[in-house]
Amino acid sequence: MALEPGRSPGFLLWHVTLRWQREIAAVLAPLDLTHVQFVLLATTWWLNSHGQSPNQLSLAGAAGTDVKMTSQVLRRLEDKGLIQRQVDRSDTRARLLRVTERGGQLAQEAIEAVEAADRAFFGSTTDSALISTLRRLAGHDPD
Repeated sequence: MALEPGRSPGFLLWHVTLRWQREIAAVLAPLDLTHVQFVLLATTWWLNSHGQSPNQLSLAGAAGTDVKMTSQVLRRLEDKGLIQRQVDRSDTRARLLRVTERGGQLAQEAIEAVEAADRAFFGSTTDSALISTLRRLAGHDPD
């Protein structure tokens, strides 16, 4: 039996996701970043700040993005002077990713803007139950 759209979790999630993506796009536009550029820049910055120099494949895995799309977006971030790709000495086919100084500053500014947008969007619903549910649905918890 089909549920009414307003009672369908998938339908509601679709609408919530679209609304949230519009909010995030709006806060990233003044920074000249698309949402996916932000995700890849922020993930690279986070990994770099934790002593890692990811390659395209490991970055795509960490960010949850398609490898080919990741490559295209990384080229754009490199063109903007936000990341550098260096040949991996242990595998010359791979490129290690490092955020530039400018990229690191922009990543931190964008993270602050996105986190503020998240607080405004989700409000008081960022409690542990919601986070727990989202982590489980995203496959980040073993349960």
